[in-house]
Amino acid sequence: MPQPARVRVDFSATAIVAKQAEGDAGVVGRKVTTADPVRVASISKLVTAIAVMRLVDEGAIDLDRDVGTYLGFPVRNPAFPDRIVTLRHLLSHTSGIRDNIDYLLPLDGRLEQVVANPAIWHPGYKPGDYFSYANLNSPVIAATVEAATRQRFDRLIARKVLQPMRLDACFNWGAGCSNGRRAQAVTLLRANGDLARDAAVRGADPCPVQPASDGGCDLTRYEIGKNGSSFSPQGGLRISAQDLARIGQLLINGGRPLLSRRAFAEMTRMQWRDTGFNGDTDNGYFKAYGLGVHIHPDSKGTIWIGHVGEAYALRAGLWVNPATRKGFAQYVTMVPAETPVGHCLEACP
Repeated sequence: MPQPARVRVDFSATAIVAKQAEGDAGVVGRKVTTADPVRVASISKLVTAIAVMRLVDEGAIDLDRDVGTYLGFPVRNPAFPDRIVTLRHLLSHTSGIRDNIDYLLPLDGRLEQVVANPAIWHPGYKPGDYFSYANLNSPVIAATVEAATRQRFDRLIARKVLQPMRLDACFNWGAGCSNGRRAQAVTLLRANGDLARDAAVRGADPCPVQPASDGGCDLTRYEIGKNGSSFSPQGGLRISAQDLARIGQLLINGGRPLLSRRAFAEMTRMQWRDTGFNGDTDNGYFKAYGLGVHIHPDSKGTIWIGHVGEAYALRAGLWVNPATRKGFAQYVTMVPAETPVGHCLEACP
């Protein structure tokens, strides 16, 4: 059986300081490297947020506008029909949306039907009043920026973030990755060796997105601004630890070269902070959150910004210390399901 991969890259504002890679890339005899792309789960939300903030800088989208005006259909909590839902709410997980249904839509799925389902909405809190971390926020974000720009989500992220930073990365093997990049991927396995994602054998999991309701995988069926889920804005980014460190350097450098100081400051500002009654903290797992940015103190009280990732038996973290201007990206594969949750900040997992 392959050995779990354990990868870490430490970096400063301008340089990679140290690299470490141990174990297998999901295949016996193929050693993992810091250059191998891996599905980094919810760290994807941070990269999605950077693209959104670029659009804010350009005046192409407004954080505080009703997203329904972009989408062409209402996005409202039925318990509070007069309260609009905005990108700020969605990016900060204060929209009132919850993961009470499957957030992975089929290729021919319609987001309009999902947001009309009362089951996804918290009935007791207005948008903006309560934090509840939900992956389902991300497809709404993706569809909104698609509707505003008329660009497919993966192509938009590539143009706004990945290509300008010269990163060989992509969402669900879409735009941004070089030819043959998928063959270099870390295959994600369960702790018992069962395949979780990104099989090394050609044809084992050929459809990179959630197939259509009839099982088809023709991407021409994807409608811009109508689905938002197929390229997994909540967790589908494939990126190497080395390239992830480049994203971390952007955080150290105040958003440069992609964001204005104003946009970066708004993105990393605490949009929500736990007061003891204003959010679901998941037993203290969440302390504060920006716009697609996890804000968390370590055991000494030092504040770090970045994001965690956890899916398909992978645990990951991208963290930056604004005070020391240093950070790291790391992940571990084949993590047993019963392993306690963690931030991959001081220990991983």
